[in-house]
Formats: sequence, C-alpha cells, structure tokens
Amino acid sequence: MNTPRKPEPTNEQILELAAASGIDTARLRFVDDLPDREIAEYSQLTDVRLRASTEAANGLYIAESTKIIDRALAAGHAPRSFLMTRLWFPRLVEMLSGRWASAVPILIGSDSRVEAVTGFHLHRGALAAMERPADVPVADAVADARRVVVVEDVVDHTNLGAIFRSAAGLGVDAVLLSPACADPLYRRSIRVSMGTVFQVPWARFTTWPHGLAALREDGFTVAALALEDDSVPLREFAAEPPDRVAVVMGTEGDGLRRATVAAADATVLIPMAHGVDSLNVAAATAVACYALQKEN
Repeated sequence: MNTPRKPEPTNEQILELAAASGIDTARLRFVDDLPDREIAEYSQLTDVRLRASTEAANGLYIAESTKIIDRALAAGHAPRSFLMTRLWFPRLVEMLSGRWASAVPILIGSDSRVEAVTGFHLHRGALAAMERPADVPVADAVADARRVVVVEDVVDHTNLGAIFRSAAGLGVDAVLLSPACADPLYRRSIRVSMGTVFQVPWARFTTWPHGLAALREDGFTVAALALEDDSVPLREFAAEPPDRVAVVMGTEGDGLRRATVAAADATVLIPMAHGVDSLNVAAATAVACYALQKEN
C-alpha cells in the first residue's frame, strides 16, 4: 500500500515557520513564481559540458546535500544562496537559522519546479550555490607537504572524487592536477569525495609535464605509476620512501604520457595477478596512498 504523499506547505505556512524560527522572511524567495534567469545558477545541473564551462567562469560551484553544504561552510566557503523544495524547508529550518545562518537568499519551490530547473529530483535536502575559492599556486599547496598525489588528465568526475576521498582518508598532504583534469568542484566530484575536496589542499599546474620539475626542485622525488621494464614494485618503493614524494597517476585507459614518465625520478608499479594489467585509477591511487602513509 502506497503511503499518501504529504502535501507541500503553502507560502504562508513557510513564511510563518521562518519567522517563528528567527529567519528573516525577506530572504525567502519562491521559485515557482520566478523566471528562469533569476535562478540560473541552478539550471541544467546535469549538463556536464555546460556546467563545466560556466561554473568556474562565474566564480561558483554547487554543493549538493546537507552534509556537503556543512563541509563547505566548515571550510570557510561563502554561500550565494540555498535552494530546496517546499517539503524540505521545514526539515532544514533549524540548520538555516543555526549553522547555515547568513543573509543570502533561500530559494524554495515545488518538487516539479525544482526538478525542471536543475534537471533532477532533489532528494538530498538542499543545494547551495557557493563562492568558488581563489586558485592556489602549486608551490603554496605543497609548501608543508611530504606526500602528494599528482593526477594527469583524469576527466571522469567520479574517479576524481574518489581520488580525493582516498587522499584525505589516507593522509595525503596535497593533490595536484594537470591542466586537462576535470574540475574537483564539479557537483559529482564533490559528492563522490564526500566533501573531502574542501579538506585536502589542491592546485592545478599551468604547464605540463614541465611543472613536475618545480616539485623536484622543492625536494620531491617524483614517482610515476607506470608499467615500465624498470618499474619498482610499490611495496619495495614504500619500504624506504623518500622524505618527500609525489606519486603521479595516469588517466583512465591510456595511463601516463611518455613525456610524464620521462620527467619522473622513478617508475613504480602495483603487481597484478590473473592476467589483469592494472587497476582503475581511483583504486590504484588508494593502494598507493595506503602504501605511502606517513608514520604518525
């Protein structure tokens, strides 16, 4: 037997609840009555190519779910606005008047209107349009680092998010990206990473692979994960690791470029069995991060 759908609260009920909770009702905007251009920051979120070309240019990113918004705010990132459905507003009112308190607009709409704008059914509570933090130079990201993951040309947002989650969980100090890598602040990358993209310092090289030379000048041993004749097994390399090491992970499918391998100090491999030649880049990163964990 299907449970009857709970009716959506009216504008008046939402305004009354907001006022009773100490939320300035002037912040509330009902998107059912707004033209698309006034909520354009949330439009077509499932169009990867469109969002990739517009979010960075407009200085924003989208945080999806209460947990991700919490982590973005905890990292000091500033919201531009919040978007939620009418049914979710009563469940989020305590957050909006508490740890999410700010002066930015709270956009509220029916399930159908929010889905029409975003392109998907919003079932994780809320979205937030966040101010994108300023880019960090590579030198600043690695200034105090000893263990760094370098990612070459990974364009899959799921893999990139998983790489960040492994890096955070396994004690990596920074993640560096080649110019062609996907955006870590794209909605799916953030979600897969569970918000750890806000915790691990990261930066993007402006030149590649020439930027690796600067790491070597800073005292890093650059170790490329690649299947070369002279590659050292990861366990052997990790037994006596350099004081500062940057492990370089290649793109899905093709692996590392020849020029990248040539720019490394060493090549390292994960021994495989049963005729399998390699792991998915996210899985391989997790293995490498675990093997190179620093002693506490």
